[in-house]
Amino acid sequence: MTTKKVTKAVFPVAGLGTRFLPATKSIPKEIMTLVDRPLIQYAIDEARAAGIKEFIFVTSRGKSALEDYFDNAPELEAALKKPGKEHLLEVLESTNMESGAIAYVRQHKALGLGHAVWCARRLIGDEPFAVMLPDDVIAAEKPCLQQMVEAYEQTGGNMVAAMEVPPEKASAYGVLSVEEDMGSIVKVNGMVEKPKANPPSNLAVIGRYILTPKVLNNLNRKKEGAGGEIQLTDAIAEEIEGSGKVYGFRFRGQRYDCGSKAGFLQATVAFGLARPELRDEFSGYLNDMMALERAAQ
Repeated sequence: MTTKKVTKAVFPVAGLGTRFLPATKSIPKEIMTLVDRPLIQYAIDEARAAGIKEFIFVTSRGKSALEDYFDNAPELEAALKKPGKEHLLEVLESTNMESGAIAYVRQHKALGLGHAVWCARRLIGDEPFAVMLPDDVIAAEKPCLQQMVEAYEQTGGNMVAAMEVPPEKASAYGVLSVEEDMGSIVKVNGMVEKPKANPPSNLAVIGRYILTPKVLNNLNRKKEGAGGEIQLTDAIAEEIEGSGKVYGFRFRGQRYDCGSKAGFLQATVAFGLARPELRDEFSGYLNDMMALERAAQ
């Protein structure tokens, strides 16, 4: 099967980040750091590994710091060059983006994820595209989107990243109804956004998608779904009746919900322990803390 390469990715980053107030009063949630890298940097690095060349950010008012993050910083670079701090210059270089590689569009009203993607329709054009939610940080030997792109080259159609969740948590996700389970890939015959009861499976959609431009046509109808918002899940589900080619992909890796405080803290610990230069000191501190807690009990 010959499929058109996925070279564009949409990053919906217009949210206010109210769960992280007061920090997000002055800084976008997407540049809050896990260890020393902003959430958005993890998403960009994952996208680059998957072959993405064009990065489309759907933003809102107050996100200028996010835009500045990817710009060159000549004064900082000069300050690092003078004392020969080459390793820091390399770190800084990884944050720079080529001119024209990033585009920004505004979502003026918070009408849902589907609406955010729809806002980018003119930049997407008539091409398959990825959608990445920076809140979902995935630790994986092979980056999640790269895994999906490789699977998509075999299936075509639309693909969503999926993971198993306990039934009591299904109401927080879009949930897949599975027609055929082929292991890492499942063929989908239905999708339910935030089911209140009786979820069709334990496979939940998380923040990685590869979509056809037909999904944009579905979003163009601006049909309200769960919560009165325009749901991306609903627009993808319409393609099941159309092309019949909607797949779930069980990715290999650990997902952290960095849109929640608990998830953000869990990711901070996991990524901190994964860093060789931090592991010994950090794990020693954690062990000491656990020992003190056990003693107090």
